[in-house]
Amino acid sequence: MIKVVKFGGSSLADANQFQKVANIIKSDTSRRYVVASAPGKRNPHDEKVTDLLLQCYKLAKDKRDIAPTFEKIENRYRDIIRDLRMDYSMEDEFAGIKTALLHHASSDYIASRGEYLNAKLLAHYLELPFIDAEDCIYFDEKGQWDAEETNRELEELLGMHEYAVIPGFYGVNPDGSIRTFSRGGSDITGSIVAAGANADIYENWTDVSGMLMADPRVVENPRPIAEITYKELRELSYMGASVMHEDAIFPVRKAQIPINIRNTNDPAAPGTMIVPKAKSNTVDTVITGVAGKKGITAIHVEKEMMNSEVGFGKKVLEVLENYNVSFEHLPSGIDTMSVLVANKAIEEFKGAITADMVKKVNPDSITLVENLALIAIVGRGMVNTEGTAARVFKALAEANVNVRMIDQGSSEQNIIVAVDQKNYATSINAIYHEFVK
Repeated sequence: MIKVVKFGGSSLADANQFQKVANIIKSDTSRRYVVASAPGKRNPHDEKVTDLLLQCYKLAKDKRDIAPTFEKIENRYRDIIRDLRMDYSMEDEFAGIKTALLHHASSDYIASRGEYLNAKLLAHYLELPFIDAEDCIYFDEKGQWDAEETNRELEELLGMHEYAVIPGFYGVNPDGSIRTFSRGGSDITGSIVAAGANADIYENWTDVSGMLMADPRVVENPRPIAEITYKELRELSYMGASVMHEDAIFPVRKAQIPINIRNTNDPAAPGTMIVPKAKSNTVDTVITGVAGKKGITAIHVEKEMMNSEVGFGKKVLEVLENYNVSFEHLPSGIDTMSVLVANKAIEEFKGAITADMVKKVNPDSITLVENLALIAIVGRGMVNTEGTAARVFKALAEANVNVRMIDQGSSEQNIIVAVDQKNYATSINAIYHEFVK
């Protein structure tokens, strides 16, 4: 069996966390390839190393002194080395990064150095080979991850090493310059390495024991999710409910590799298994989870005989495209079409967008309803269970919440409702407690 394991910033924040990671890796010989993040926060008032590096980048760009901030970065690694009693020096690496800062290296290069240094340090501590991500993670000319070239190079490199440590978060452009994924991108690297290694499992180690059925900041002590499908995860993570980067799903999903979300601070906990296909569609709670997204505006377009006007929807969406605005959902009726977008996406252009739609489609009316929240109820168990929608609306009615809009996916695995933003927490709690007794 081959396992690829990724450890997040909180899992590698200090020497104590390094020791936990080492124990986890050594406890299972199938944990072959380790993807490391940069050191995260040691406490709520601490700073992440990546944030400090970006501060240094801005200081250098403004021709200001980087020394005090850069010393904080150096001391994070020196403290780990000292506390682990390692005979190891990173001073040459520090000097190289300082020089790069002063010679205006790219922000991507500077931001990537936290992972680079931490992976090198972890590899030395574990006495494992280090593989630099710039030697095996490739981007194309458009800045997109190049799956074909990456997989080819990864297969070759991993084939030469039974075990290895690889930094997350970055890769290389065709011109040889460093390019980073979006923040949290070490999850993506782990997924890419898992696909390249043809792993049996991708373990994503963080500071929580898997996914929960609802946001614990909204619902008190929500139940953990033991098993969730990629499809369900996609629905929930779109609403911000994932404990890993949303884009990290695709490389392993394509390769049909399950993901196990685990807790570095509680390694005995089984965590959450994310699988291509669940063993059963029977779930005792019917729903797998409930999540939401605030800050939504609904653009309601009404026109009689809209359904017979060819290209009507295309014209409406072209207006949004002209302002570089993407839509969240698109519920419609015979003579009505509603486009749901993020408040902030149209903040500056509300009047112009409305005026352009009037010119483009000559509607009977256009109405904007702002400050809505979308609530997604997701679960494979909904497909074979009658009355799920009725229970959702009953729960909301009993909580005195007015449903402004309803949208159900064709897969029958999700129901999305729009409510006034002020009712966001009430709605999440009402739905959760309707299904979880």
